[in-house]
Amino acid sequence: MVRDPSLQPVPGTSVRSLSKKRPRSVARQVFVLQVAIVVLLAAGAVLALVLQSRHDVDREARSRSVAVAQTFAHALGLREALRSPDPSKILQPLTEVTRKDAGVDFIVVMNDQGIRYTHPLPDRIGKQFVGTIAPSLAGQVYTESVEGPLGQEIQAVVPVFVDPYKDGGPVVALVSAGLTVKNVTGVAGRQLPVILGTSAAALALATAGAALISRRLNRQTRGLGPLEMTRMYEHHDAVLHSVREGVLITDGGGRLLLANDEAKRLLRLPPDAEGQHIRELSGLDRQMADLLLSGRVATDEVHEAGDRLLVINQRPTRPRGRPEGTAVTIRDSTEMQLLSTRAEAARKRLRLLYDAGVGVGTTLDVERTAQELADVAVPRFADFVTVDLAEPVLLGDEPTAVTADLRRTGVSGIRDDVPLYPKGRLIDFVPSTPQARGLSSGRAEMVTDLADAPGWHAQDPPRARAIVEFGVHSLITAPLKARGVILGLVNFWRSEKEPFDEEDLSLAEELVARAGVTIDNARRYTREHALAVALQRSLLPRDLPEQSAVEVSHYYLPAQSGVGGDWFDVIPLPGSRVALVVGDVVGHGLHAAAAMGRLRTAVLNFSSLDLPPDELLARLDDLVQYIDQSVEGGGGEGGLIGATCLYAVYDAVTQRCTVARAGHMPPAVVRPDGTVEIPELPAGAPLGLGGFPFESAELDLSEGTQLVLYTDGLIEERTRDIDEGLALLRSALAHADRKPEETCRAVLAELLPVRPRDDVALLVARTSALPADRIAEWDVPFEPSAVGAMRAVAVEKLEEWGLSELAFGTELVLSELITNAIRHGAEPVRVRLLHDRVLTCEVFDGSSSSPRLHYAKTTDEGGRGLFLVAQISRRWGARYTPEGKVIWSEQPLPEPEET
Repeated sequence: MVRDPSLQPVPGTSVRSLSKKRPRSVARQVFVLQVAIVVLLAAGAVLALVLQSRHDVDREARSRSVAVAQTFAHALGLREALRSPDPSKILQPLTEVTRKDAGVDFIVVMNDQGIRYTHPLPDRIGKQFVGTIAPSLAGQVYTESVEGPLGQEIQAVVPVFVDPYKDGGPVVALVSAGLTVKNVTGVAGRQLPVILGTSAAALALATAGAALISRRLNRQTRGLGPLEMTRMYEHHDAVLHSVREGVLITDGGGRLLLANDEAKRLLRLPPDAEGQHIRELSGLDRQMADLLLSGRVATDEVHEAGDRLLVINQRPTRPRGRPEGTAVTIRDSTEMQLLSTRAEAARKRLRLLYDAGVGVGTTLDVERTAQELADVAVPRFADFVTVDLAEPVLLGDEPTAVTADLRRTGVSGIRDDVPLYPKGRLIDFVPSTPQARGLSSGRAEMVTDLADAPGWHAQDPPRARAIVEFGVHSLITAPLKARGVILGLVNFWRSEKEPFDEEDLSLAEELVARAGVTIDNARRYTREHALAVALQRSLLPRDLPEQSAVEVSHYYLPAQSGVGGDWFDVIPLPGSRVALVVGDVVGHGLHAAAAMGRLRTAVLNFSSLDLPPDELLARLDDLVQYIDQSVEGGGGEGGLIGATCLYAVYDAVTQRCTVARAGHMPPAVVRPDGTVEIPELPAGAPLGLGGFPFESAELDLSEGTQLVLYTDGLIEERTRDIDEGLALLRSALAHADRKPEETCRAVLAELLPVRPRDDVALLVARTSALPADRIAEWDVPFEPSAVGAMRAVAVEKLEEWGLSELAFGTELVLSELITNAIRHGAEPVRVRLLHDRVLTCEVFDGSSSSPRLHYAKTTDEGGRGLFLVAQISRRWGARYTPEGKVIWSEQPLPEPEET
């Protein structure tokens, strides 16, 4: 027999679940069908009664209208009234009295032309009758329904003959009587409640009977629908003959109600076991019988039945809300026992390898990674684990050859008193040990019995005896390798577990192989980090140069992930000026450090040209573009992805600071009164974009003002935005009485992140002013004869400063510079002497022509002036101003005499 696929048992689907999906049971369907039939019959009966009632009322209304009209038409005085001069005067009162007595809505008397003599509405008298009068003029009685003056009307029209005692003959008038449909419907409506009440009572009785029948059927079918009942029997058949799991059902008295084929096979039950008591079943194991009779809950209990291993699940059944038996499932797990054991071992192995992949190498620290490797294997794989690494690996270097000198780096175990070599011990394994053999061969070695391992005992006999007496009995030593290079050894020791076997050796090799890559990554990172730190330290300023324009304190901290490209610098400039620089290169590592070094060198070179800040940044921007284009053209790496810079020049003579920035954070200015402000400066584009001009701004800084320069790593953090960082910076700087070192510490305490993700550079400079008595300035007449007078006043000023030893050199310098300014320059010409750490001679003129040093030939009459200036001065140069240029020369001050 081929069954409908829709009726086949669905695996994992119970009858209860099917009934939930299809809530309409057989009883409910029968009940709904019966109620529907009763409702249809009742509705048909009510409709028939209503239609019949309406028909009877309509017929009664027509009959009454005809009777009233004929009676009035045969009245004796009607004809005399019709022949009177004013029939309406006589007939209107009579028709109204008759209408009310007869129970009709209107009686209308009209002539043979249909003109009314009477009507309930007096304004209708004398008007045309609404209705059909032709049949009545022919001597017939005619009834109809029309839309009249009173609404929808049922009316009868009868003729009035000449002879009142004889029907027929000439018709002298017509009489119409009738009722309105509203009154007729009202009569029918008064009958309708009786009809509906009777029908409702019949419907209620029929529904109650259907409900009783449905309730009894519902109890017998357990609330199941046709499909569910079909599937239930399908499932029952499948459970009995097809399911490969034993099923037993018992009642409350211990009688077996159902046992499928698989249960009979597993328990060796007879074919007629159903219906018998559990104790009466032959071949049933006594322990199994006790379990079935106990009725207790059992979950995956394992029982032996002959040579089989059975898994039992037992639950009480509650068909009527109370325990009335048990349902038992039996599964044969004899063949699966060995497979599950192997699967569990494989699962633990995979879990260990997964945990090692996740838990080993969480940081790029070699020692930490070695300790994580030791921790992950205890106690799941070994009772004790030690990790020994070569010394170069700990320093970030790669071992050049196989060495037996290893340092114990990681130790973990179930106890702390094991007599193994402690952490930090440098170990030299003798050739007979399995560790030395593993280092030589590059393969793991296993020792299943350490008590019988003379080669291992030769390493340290007293310690070896102590280890064996402690209970450690087996060992696996596996070399840590990466890219074919041995980095160290991992030793797995067991004291409480079973001795290691070949499967454990394979797992140890795989575990150590994965860990070797992680340790090598940490080693390479250590190497790169050390190189980057060394490179950065060599590129950053070690000692700040001596100068008297500002008092400086600085701080630099690389990011946690590695060194980056932040830098700062303090560059002395001629004329008691100083340049303060802070910059930031995007990225971290060697590339960022190298890029920072190139930019810092470029700034130092450009500052030696004494360029204005905006022009210096423009040249720096051109340099970055050139580097990027060169890298792109060559197809290599090393370009500058992005960089920012802030360049400020402070003049201690004018107490003015000129600042320009290229995409960098603006500086903070702390006034002597404690006011903190962040000036609005032209932002400028980051270096390397090109095409954007740079602008500079001038700040007037009185003596004692602090200028704070920093990088974005100080104020930006994951937990706060820039505005909050700037607010914290303002709060930390609001103390003018601090020294730069104290200000630096206060800012770091307030803003420095615990784990900085970016480099932090901070530069705090407190301004000084050159005293007025150390500044001498004169205007020079634009004529050659003024040179001698200028030499005289300059020598006089030097004597006043106690620098008469420099008089001769200063006269030569001023003679040459003033002469060149008058001969090759333009008005106005000024001379300024500055007594600072050096003696600075400055000559200003209105020309932008640049002097050039050259060597005169023996036959040349001139051209040796600047050569003499260069020989006398420590250094000299020129800088340009909006009004022209300045030629300057610095001479070292004489050493103070020893007391």
